Amino acid sequence: MDKIYIENLELFGHHGVLEQEQVLGQKFIVCATLFLDTRKAGKTDYLKESLDYSEVCRKIKEIVERQRFLLIERVAETIAETLLLTYEQLFEVEITVKKPWAPVLEHLDTVSVTIKRKWHKAYLSIGSNIGDREGYLDMAVDYFNNEYDTKVTAVADYIETKPYGDVEQEDFLNGALEIVTLKTPRELLETAMAIEKEAHRERLVHWGPRTLDVDILFYDDEIIMEEDLKIPHVEIPKREFVLEPLNSIAPYYMHPVLHKSVAEMLENLKK
Repeated sequence: MDKIYIENLELFGHHGVLEQEQVLGQKFIVCATLFLDTRKAGKTDYLKESLDYSEVCRKIKEIVERQRFLLIERVAETIAETLLLTYEQLFEVEITVKKPWAPVLEHLDTVSVTIKRKWHKAYLSIGSNIGDREGYLDMAVDYFNNEYDTKVTAVADYIETKPYGDVEQEDFLNGALEIVTLKTPRELLETAMAIEKEAHRERLVHWGPRTLDVDILFYDDEIIMEEDLKIPHVEIPKREFVLEPLNSIAPYYMHPVLHKSVAEMLENLKK
């Protein structure tokens, strides 16, 4: 990935925990590494094919000089998020915020924080077998689309499937989503649970009927095995109702543990 560097942009802001920092203000220094594809710009010599770094500097200046925060961590987070949401060319950013006049008794050159943020690709499964099934699935899609830091980039056609497990219940309507998001895996899980709550999901019986089920299937190529968060979803290779819609939007996506594509897992399950 190509990079544009903005080094040591000097600004004056009013950020800090102490009252005098908020009142008097002080100098801050910002460094930004912008990850993007500059090949078209390099071939055509057109600015529109790259990123106007003078405009980026003005955007950073507006954040540092017009807003007020207690922590430089918050300053860095706001800059990173704003740049990624503003410029569609950006895949990733690395932001350093330095505070050279930090109120520390010991002698030092500067206090700083560096963060790296990027767009992540995730795949989710959605399902419903109570009430307005299609309406609930559409609600999940709309909910994600309305999140300021998430974009739905593909939606599989909904399919009707038989229930999974031994509980007698109505047939399901199932689908799959591809999204890009700035959320962490845990933040994405919290969003999924919030969507289910809005749909009045009740967890009364394991694998039982539900108004809406939202599961995270994949998140980049990450492997997470925590008690309440497992990515990739451990049941993916066993569930045709997950693989069928997912195959329609991401047949060649590779399972980071099994090293098999979605299409291969679906074919193996149907044998």
